[in-house]
Amino acid sequence: MIDDIDGLTLEEKASLLSGHDEWYTETIERLGIPAIEVGDGPHGLRKETGVDMVWVPATGFPTASAMGASWDRDLVRRVAVAIGEEARAEGVQVVLGPGVNMKRSPLCGRNFEYFSEDPLLSGELGTAYVRGMQSVGVGSSLKHFAANNQEIERTRISVEADDRTLREIYLAAFERVVKAADPWTVMCSYNRLRGVHASENRWLLTEILRDEWGFDGVVVSDWNAVHHRVPALVAGLDLEMPGVGGATDQEIIAAVRAGELDERIVDAAARRVLRLVALCHPGPSLVNGPIMDLGVAPGDRLSSEQLSLLRADEHHALAREAAAGCITLLRNESGVLPLASPERIAVIGAFAAHARIQGGGSSGVDPTRVDNALDLLISSFGDRVAYAPGYVHTPKDAYQDDVAAYLAAHDATFVDDGHGPARRSAALAEALRLAAAAERVAAGPLFARATALIDDAVGVAAGADVIVVFAGLPLAFEQEADDRTTLALPADQIELIGRLADLSAPVVVVLSNGSAVTMDPWHDRVDAIVEAWLPGQAGAAAVVDVLLGRVNPSGKVAETFPLAVEDTPGYVTWTGERGTVLYGEGVFIGYRWYDALRRAVRYPFGHGLSYTTFAYDDLDVSIVDAFAGAVRVSCTVTNTGSVTGKEVVQLYVGDPDAAVRRPARELRGFDKVTLEPGESTRVVFELAGRDFAYWDVATGERGAWRREGGEFVIEVGASSRDLRLRSVFALPDDPDLPPLIPDEALLDHKSSRFTEGHR
Repeated sequence: MIDDIDGLTLEEKASLLSGHDEWYTETIERLGIPAIEVGDGPHGLRKETGVDMVWVPATGFPTASAMGASWDRDLVRRVAVAIGEEARAEGVQVVLGPGVNMKRSPLCGRNFEYFSEDPLLSGELGTAYVRGMQSVGVGSSLKHFAANNQEIERTRISVEADDRTLREIYLAAFERVVKAADPWTVMCSYNRLRGVHASENRWLLTEILRDEWGFDGVVVSDWNAVHHRVPALVAGLDLEMPGVGGATDQEIIAAVRAGELDERIVDAAARRVLRLVALCHPGPSLVNGPIMDLGVAPGDRLSSEQLSLLRADEHHALAREAAAGCITLLRNESGVLPLASPERIAVIGAFAAHARIQGGGSSGVDPTRVDNALDLLISSFGDRVAYAPGYVHTPKDAYQDDVAAYLAAHDATFVDDGHGPARRSAALAEALRLAAAAERVAAGPLFARATALIDDAVGVAAGADVIVVFAGLPLAFEQEADDRTTLALPADQIELIGRLADLSAPVVVVLSNGSAVTMDPWHDRVDAIVEAWLPGQAGAAAVVDVLLGRVNPSGKVAETFPLAVEDTPGYVTWTGERGTVLYGEGVFIGYRWYDALRRAVRYPFGHGLSYTTFAYDDLDVSIVDAFAGAVRVSCTVTNTGSVTGKEVVQLYVGDPDAAVRRPARELRGFDKVTLEPGESTRVVFELAGRDFAYWDVATGERGAWRREGGEFVIEVGASSRDLRLRSVFALPDDPDLPPLIPDEALLDHKSSRFTEGHR
């Protein structure tokens, strides 16, 4: 393998800068330069077969929104290692993931692919993912860079956000992963940023990513995100995907020969692509993958030999462990969970029999197997289990819904009248228009079959000692290229839960959804709520483990659950208008927004219950180096209950007297600890100057991170609103920066009593 481009012609160098086809880079046979294959992720491998929507089976792990709720760096790393191993076994050299975009709104249809609404949590888990993936020689692709926070109009919408908002919120997770984990590729997003497409945005791809952060890998386009190849190359985009039959290679060649493009830019990009090939290519005997060498025709299931090569059993067990680590116990009134030994248990909801394991779109995985909760509960309770589906669910397979069948079941006829997302984006397919129609039908009123299913379920549940309802969102409601229109569950599920709550038995609701949902009017009428997220192929087994107490739940929500969609940040500007979306809420997204407005929420960021209890004591804040802003924070956490449990200890920093408006608190550290009953541990956090800083747009030519001297607040607790310990201390101004420029000094006018204020 070579990374010296001296022996390459201009034509050969240009050919390296676009794909050979949808999934392979270009070869140069004359010099023995091979291609590498890229494949979609990030919660499992999507190995293409050449047939649309037919993939080689692989392990389906919990989606990123679920893994975010684990708050577990090592668990994320281990899952990424397994995905990397499967990529090697199936002949894929780069996996397109992880996604670390922020959840500006819970309505984003692709939120299930992203970890969190907080850049620290997303950045830490993204770092763990990249390190795990690349430790087995498979490249990762950090995506989608940047500010890709909605799916509607994603290919043309222009995000209008100020520098401080971008630096503190939308770029921070990317920065953390790039600096800490050195991803081999970064994928640009579809959207425009301040009017310039990300693929052509030099400020983003070169000045920030390369010059400031030191990234030296390949910048790859999202698929078909390149609009003008030469300007994109100049901006810093190395590899265009998919290939376009050499058409844009010719544009590069012509621009060089016309003197419009410096050939050194082509050389630098070609070197980076060659370096990526050298890093990822396992050698000619392994490049196809041992599973593929045995032969896999489109639609085939893997043989026992191939499953052994995939380590399918071991990875299924890991998927179950991962799902268990993500499951979040939101509510548990009167300790109804874990279930004791009921004489009769009613299992209601079609998701119990056909698990909802992932979202829709390019991240889809054809799982090696899928557990279902109904069978597992029957294996534990036998004929004491009674089941009813309760609502219409029409899965086509583990990664697609049969939406036409869903509509037919509700006596709804699909008429493609151009309404919905397809009208606003010509690139959207009929499947998305079908999904939009299904979402309208799901909002009600109820049709005859829905009412009959509910009546039947209530009859089955009558007389049960406990009722477990499996509910959530259909797959078609959470998918790439579309956004949700509501946070509510489908109307038939809302009616079902309400009717079951009228019965005398305790009601446990198990939710399957990739992002926050609202829970009115049924929330206060049920006894327990288990948030399973989209937990992957072994998620149902993990849910049963939690229900029966074999696993003590330890997940914590990585996104705020609001009371209403109208409460959410950016609600009035969501999806934008006329090609532009204004991020007018600034840095105040997620819990930062709700805390600033002192707004009640259903469940705050970081919330999650356990079958045990934890005490927090003995907070110590030590200033290690005041001028550098180095601070050590420690506290003691004790398991005060009767069972072993895991607690996510969260540290927040506040700056109440800053010259700019700052959030009341911001996550600056977290650690997940395991404690036996009665056991204590000392949790230590090391904070640096950046943890106390904000982006000051008025410092220097482009701004700088400023730690403004004064009082800071340290809070430690079990969620952003369950804060057990608090300390206030002072730090000086950052001595490496010039003094803060007062606001009035930034204005170019003469002083008078009108401008200075009148007393």
